[in-house]
Amino acid sequence: MSNTNHSVSDDLSYSRPLADHGTVGAVANEGSDLSYDISSGSSEDGGSLVLDIKVTTSNSSSNEKEPLASPDGMELICSKSKECTLEDRDHDHDQEAESEADSETDNEETDFLLKEEPTLETIASLIQSGSIQRILVLSGAGVSCSAGIPDFRTPGSGLYDNLEKYNLPYPEAVFDLGFYQSNSQPFVDLAKELWPGRNHSPTLSHSFLALLNKKGKLMRNYTQNIDGLECLAGVSEEHIVECHGHFRTSACIDCGIPFDGKEARDTILNLSAAPICPKCGGLVKPDIVFFGESLPVRFKNLLHKDLSTNDLLIVMGTSLKVAPVSLIPEMLNSRIPRVLFNRELVGDFAPPGTDGNHRDVFYEGDCDDSVRKLCSLLGWEDELLELNEKTKISPE
Repeated sequence: MSNTNHSVSDDLSYSRPLADHGTVGAVANEGSDLSYDISSGSSEDGGSLVLDIKVTTSNSSSNEKEPLASPDGMELICSKSKECTLEDRDHDHDQEAESEADSETDNEETDFLLKEEPTLETIASLIQSGSIQRILVLSGAGVSCSAGIPDFRTPGSGLYDNLEKYNLPYPEAVFDLGFYQSNSQPFVDLAKELWPGRNHSPTLSHSFLALLNKKGKLMRNYTQNIDGLECLAGVSEEHIVECHGHFRTSACIDCGIPFDGKEARDTILNLSAAPICPKCGGLVKPDIVFFGESLPVRFKNLLHKDLSTNDLLIVMGTSLKVAPVSLIPEMLNSRIPRVLFNRELVGDFAPPGTDGNHRDVFYEGDCDDSVRKLCSLLGWEDELLELNEKTKISPE
């Protein structure tokens, strides 16, 4: 587990990991607790959503928790979301439902998930019936693999394993502010490869997001990707939270003054160089979140409300190893169904066949195949394929 430093109580900044560079997590010292506020903290929106992260281990003789000197036994406790989000969600249902009878029907159908283990067919049926209307999606690098963009951590083919040509001190240095200041070329070369609309087309998974958006069922897509393929697929910016930033805007890393996005693009793509700030002479970079930088304010402002009012969480193509985004599934109210489209079981999703599982569906395999299966169950498959075909681009 790696380091996450929160120097300011309401800041979601995190430091470059010191030991395990592949994972950005939260570390609490022995005998101490670490908590952070990911909501606006306003009394009008239901107050703060706080994660208390405590280092503990089990005492086998007393069944009690004891302090642990290392983060290996870290326990994640969402102290408020599981208490308040159902109430908030029901309140919004009451406001938005066309009638009290419709609301009661929705509650009865959703409560079905409490009685038996759900399936993808169950989820499709609930979407078709209107019981599930507000879908939250968390997506990672796996949704872009079929577009030719490698994920970060797959041994042999992952992005981090293919950066040896840059002679980096460690793979994650390509997203390190200090390293960028001393050698910006590796990031510039990577940016040229990943720049949205240049070499890669949206995948079926991105088109699935656009289809949900088109049908008014996408509450929000929290994406860990910086490739911008969600926007190219047709998802409106209103329905996207780009947790790790994007290429559309740029700023100086020294003085913070915004820099023209088009000029930054031209400098990086045509000159293969980092732009220079005209104000202070510092290096400019696209607004991609590097280690040591804060997550976008939009993440903090929207997450609490979205967790409180959604009907379904779909997690696609992610290892759930980079905090705080990886913690989203654990913050969700325990009565809200969750679907995982992934090659492997991750996070705290219940394995198939787990006794007492009333909400988790794990559909193993490639994301594109999984979303196509769901769309087939919904009768949307032809529409999905047509939408995807319209977004194909010719690489430059």
